[in-house]
Amino acid sequence: MKIIRSVNEWRQWRATPSGSVGFVATMGHLHAGHASLLDRSLADNDLSVLSIYINPTQFNQDADLQHYPRTLEADLALARQHGVSAVLLPDDTTLYPDAYTYRVHETTVSGDLEGTHRPGHFDGVLSVVLKLLHWVAPDRAYFGEKDYQQYQLIKGMVHAFLMDVEVIGCPTVRETDGLAMSSRNSRLTAAQRKQATELYRTITQPLTDTACVQQLKQAGFSVDYVKTQHRRRYVAASLGDVRLIDNVAMEEQPC
Repeated sequence: MKIIRSVNEWRQWRATPSGSVGFVATMGHLHAGHASLLDRSLADNDLSVLSIYINPTQFNQDADLQHYPRTLEADLALARQHGVSAVLLPDDTTLYPDAYTYRVHETTVSGDLEGTHRPGHFDGVLSVVLKLLHWVAPDRAYFGEKDYQQYQLIKGMVHAFLMDVEVIGCPTVRETDGLAMSSRNSRLTAAQRKQATELYRTITQPLTDTACVQQLKQAGFSVDYVKTQHRRRYVAASLGDVRLIDNVAMEEQPC
C-alpha cells in the first residue's frame, strides 16, 4: 500500500499501475461503514484509493474540528486489511493553496436541512471533494448514504461540472441496535450511547415529523430537525455536544 502526500507523488505512482480506479474520501477515524465502501470499491475496480483528510472548511465550530478523533495508525491498518492500493494524506497547503478563496457553492439543495443549521458546511464539503476528485481522477467514487444530502450534492456537482466519474451511494451501515455508524459515536458517553438508539427507532415509526420531534425531545435529545421529503425522512439531533444525523427511506409520506 502506497502512502502519498503530494500531487507529484500521486502522478509518479499513477503513471505505473493500470486499470480502473475506485476512490473513497474520508476524514479518518475509520469504522465498518468506511470499510464497506472500501470493499465495494475493491469489488468494482482494479485499484482502490482512500483519502484521509480532516477538512477544516466544513466545520462550523472550531471545537468540533479540534475534537474530531485522529486515529491515523489504526486507519492505515484498516486500509491495508481491506486491500487499499494507495492512501492520500494531504495537508492544508496541498488542498488549499489559495487559502480557500475559491470555493464551490450550490444554490438550491444545500440551503435545506444541514445547510440551514450549518451555514457554509456544504461549500467546504463540495470544494474539497471537487479537489480530491480532480486529483485522483477515479472511474468511480463511493459515498455512504448516512449523509444522504451530501451524497446527492456531490452527485449533482459531478453532473454539473461534466466530470467523468461515477458517483455511487452505498447503504448506511448500522450497529445491531440500529444506530448509524459514525465517527462521532465514539464521543458519546455510555449513557448517551444507550439513549442514541432512540434516534433510529423513532424515525422508522409511522409517526408525523412533529410527533418524531416530540418523542426525541422526551428521550433527551436536542432536535435540529425531523423532515420528510421525497420519500425520505431526515433527522439531526444532539445528545450533549455530540450531534447525530440519520435518514431512512419512507414508503409513503407521513400524514
